[in-house]
Amino acid sequence: QVQLVESGGGLEQAGGSLKLSCAASGRTFSGYSMGWFRQAPGKEREFVARIRWSGGSTDYADSLKGRFTISRDNAKNTMYLQMNSLKPEDTAVYYCAASPLDSWTRPLSLREYRYWGRGTQVTVSS
Repeated sequence: QVQLVESGGGLEQAGGSLKLSCAASGRTFSGYSMGWFRQAPGKEREFVARIRWSGGSTDYADSLKGRFTISRDNAKNTMYLQMNSLKPEDTAVYYCAASPLDSWTRPLSLREYRYWGRGTQVTVSS
């Protein structure tokens, strides 16, 4: 059974940093795309970043480039999201997800991510 478990969320002041983790288990993710998404209250879930499990290519939402960094540790089957210079508008539930599609020529839709974690809350105070 595939499980994705997020951790590392919490309350942080504006300008601070948080590092989220996503522990993956239940299968090998070779050839998968792994992504981070977030959903703020009253808003749709939005793409944050993704990484190729094999090879490590990365892709980011344009608005987050330079502040957020996605990475993974294949040996630990864990993906990370380093978030710096946090802003109140970064407040959201952050989800990790896994897609069997490895396409890097186009963005993947939410529906193309097969597995999802339950999310971790990030709250940034001003």
